[in-house]
Amino acid sequence: MRVVLQRVSSASVNIDGQIHSEMDLGILILLGIETEDTFEDVEWLVSKICGLRIFNDGDGKMNLSIGEVNGQFMVVSQFTLHASTKKGNRPSYIKAARPESAIPLYELFIKQLNIETHTEIKTGIFGADMQVSLVNDGPVTILIDSKNRE
Repeated sequence: MRVVLQRVSSASVNIDGQIHSEMDLGILILLGIETEDTFEDVEWLVSKICGLRIFNDGDGKMNLSIGEVNGQFMVVSQFTLHASTKKGNRPSYIKAARPESAIPLYELFIKQLNIETHTEIKTGIFGADMQVSLVNDGPVTILIDSKNRE
């Protein structure tokens, strides 16, 4: 699994011209699921994300976790995170999981995030054409790959 985490002061997902979900302070998670991903990838990533200290403390240092600032999460599926641009100019998505295996892992990721944080998790809709708006705070953007454990 690959994620792009963006610390945001606000974010929203529009689908068919309607706001599907929105939030204020928190982390927008763009989630890419690979064919080889498992429950262990979900567990490791959720634990890592929840513990990240990427919010500013009173001294302006990134020293607080999302729980310490009462932030929210928004999870948006994004298969293009597994794009390979090795050959040619048209990206290949061969490593991205097909919906029949990706959807259960996407739903499990959201469920595990909810269990760990005891908060409502905002989402997009898997496979939908979405317009994601955000105000990246900082800007803070972090990439994590569960296979590399970094």
